[in-house]
Amino acid sequence: MEDTELGRKSLSRREFLAGTTAVLAGGSLLAACGGSTSTSSSNSTNYTFVLIQGVKGDPFYVTMQKGAQAMADKLGVKLLVDGPAQFSATLQAPIVDAYIAKKVDVMIIAACDKQAMIAPLQRANDAGIKVISVDTFIGNGDYANGPVTFPLSYIGSDNVQGGMIAGQALIKAIGNKGGIYIENVIPGISTTDQRQQGCEQAIKATNGAVTLVGSNYDNDSAATASQQVSALLSSNKGTQVNGIFGTNLFSAEGSAQAVKNANKQGQIKIANFDAPQQAINDLNSGAVDLVIAQKPTDMGSTAVQYGVYALTGKTSSIQKRVATGYVVIDKTNVNDPASQNAIYKSS
Repeated sequence: MEDTELGRKSLSRREFLAGTTAVLAGGSLLAACGGSTSTSSSNSTNYTFVLIQGVKGDPFYVTMQKGAQAMADKLGVKLLVDGPAQFSATLQAPIVDAYIAKKVDVMIIAACDKQAMIAPLQRANDAGIKVISVDTFIGNGDYANGPVTFPLSYIGSDNVQGGMIAGQALIKAIGNKGGIYIENVIPGISTTDQRQQGCEQAIKATNGAVTLVGSNYDNDSAATASQQVSALLSSNKGTQVNGIFGTNLFSAEGSAQAVKNANKQGQIKIANFDAPQQAINDLNSGAVDLVIAQKPTDMGSTAVQYGVYALTGKTSSIQKRVATGYVVIDKTNVNDPASQNAIYKSS
């Protein structure tokens, strides 16, 4: 997920190898097809799908929508798109209920909370709607053996792996020794929780050469992140910080501002998870040092294909877990075609 700042329309969203120019191969089964917005009449199925985004207007979800729409056009599916104005389960649950009432055939959703969205999506499933998770999951994400098994599939990045890649790249950037601080978003978001977990695993793997200085939650606000990091840098622990991992755009942006205010830009390395244009601008300006891009286009296109498989009896073609990959971007490869293609679209 690329999470957006609460109470503000998204400007951007939602996973760094030891060699930061690597592209990790994803498990996505389908390549995205373009971004057309019209539905096909020659291959009409009369199916209606809805893509419920984590938050409306966020470039991560806009990019996902393009992939979903391209596949919907190809397969003749009517695709509706909706989402809350903020990344909030409280706002997202009524949207789910509204599309249950509309009797859509398939609900593709980036759930805003892994626990709070179980009941609303269970209602959708009970109403005969096929439920597919993209980007985020409900329960523990193991739809084969976990506590929640009714969704057809979870299609999204391996966020533990993504956090570990981010941690590894950041560790290399700080010279393989020192301290790392993690600026996180909101407890209970599956993606960002796992990114922190993965980064902590990378730190632990250094056997003490790199330590975790601390972590905090900024409620998806760049301003709060800036305040928290500023307080850290002015404390006794401030001298221990050599790198900061921002688990989403706003966490990294706020951290970068605090580092700049402390006149430590360049001294403290910053890793930013997700690749909207703003993150690339921050990379080019030196505000951040690393950017990791997910593949939301693949998430959207695969989800629509899976929905059609489910409705046409091809369930053997559906995997319960599809892990999409990453593109790791730094100043050495930012202008490479693979990096440029990985930047999220704002419209």
